[in-house]
Amino acid sequence: MENPQNCYDVVVIGAGPAGAVASSMLSTKGYRVLVLEKQHFPRFSIGESLLPQCMEILESARMLKAVVEAGFQYKNGAAFATKDQYNFFDFREKFSAGWGTTYQVQRAQFDKVLADCAAEHGAEIRYGHGVVSYKDVGEHVQLNVVAENEAYQVEAKFILDASGFGRVLPKLLELEKESTLSPRVSLFTHIEDGIDHPEYDRNKILISVCPENNQIWYWLIPFSNGRASIGVILPREVYDKNQIDNKELLRQYIAKTTMMNECLKDAKFDTDVRKLDGYSCDVTSLYGDKFALLGNAGEFLDPVFSSGVTIALKSADLATKVLDKQLKGIAVDWEIEYAQPLKQGVETFKVFVEGWYDGSLQDVIFAEDKSMKIKEMISSVLAGYAWDTKNPYVKDPNRLKVLTELCRS
Repeated sequence: MENPQNCYDVVVIGAGPAGAVASSMLSTKGYRVLVLEKQHFPRFSIGESLLPQCMEILESARMLKAVVEAGFQYKNGAAFATKDQYNFFDFREKFSAGWGTTYQVQRAQFDKVLADCAAEHGAEIRYGHGVVSYKDVGEHVQLNVVAENEAYQVEAKFILDASGFGRVLPKLLELEKESTLSPRVSLFTHIEDGIDHPEYDRNKILISVCPENNQIWYWLIPFSNGRASIGVILPREVYDKNQIDNKELLRQYIAKTTMMNECLKDAKFDTDVRKLDGYSCDVTSLYGDKFALLGNAGEFLDPVFSSGVTIALKSADLATKVLDKQLKGIAVDWEIEYAQPLKQGVETFKVFVEGWYDGSLQDVIFAEDKSMKIKEMISSVLAGYAWDTKNPYVKDPNRLKVLTELCRS
């Protein structure tokens, strides 16, 4: 190549959590890593409620100290509310070994913290640089990159796509396929929450179910600075019937709730409401000869159990281990060593997501007199330990159906 400075061992597309963790792990192993991020950080992003499983991976990537010192909102569980019921899961009371606490984060700050760690560990990050083409040129991959005032090429032995909902390689390589989950619309924003509700636990995400339609649900994620992320998930056919602007629609739906509406009675809606439509996505393959897809660039399920960042970090952890061996000349099998292990946890989350929307998991969550042992197993999955096959509900997620029948009877 004419400019050897633009030839790397690995190019990572995207500097979000998956890209930052992957580039950090590879850089600390001595590889020359370039991260191409289309946006400029800090920037707004959704997905603010982390799961405890994330902490182990952040620790492995040598990022935990920076995250702990950033002053994010402590989180120890998830609370669920309907019109007349309330229940919660404390993630410290779980079946799986490991972290039981984590944080709720404003992603603009959180993602910048992780990206800065990756840079400190040796990754080169170029903000405002977007990948527009991919070409396999034998031993390398050639990427065309466009920035504000320049266009250029880079080459790498391997590409990791951590572009999130941008889904760069799935679009360029025609890997996208329709998700099996029903299309839904998310409306969300950040507010000054003003919460002083005596029964509200700021250390837990609050997930509320619409009393008129259990297919509609809401989140309330408090931050450490008196602000919060709020949102509603609507079936697309329900959203398409609305005749008002998104901010008013969000407020009208919040007014239908009991606890959430009471918590936000003094809230200031001071930020524009955003919309994400048809967010669930899938691909025909998570990897190719010289690339792998991480996090949302591969598959995104649904925000209901905050699995997005956890799957992203797990994919980065798995992929870098396989790629490290491959770059050292060791034979690897991306299907057995990456795709199948990643999908195992994704499938667990997927069964729980499907159970949420068909009402079966809601029946389990709100059931009274649950066995503590079973509650700890469910708590483990909700805490992100969807790869712990010692947990019967991970080894066979369809056991959830049997549990539902027991709860209903």
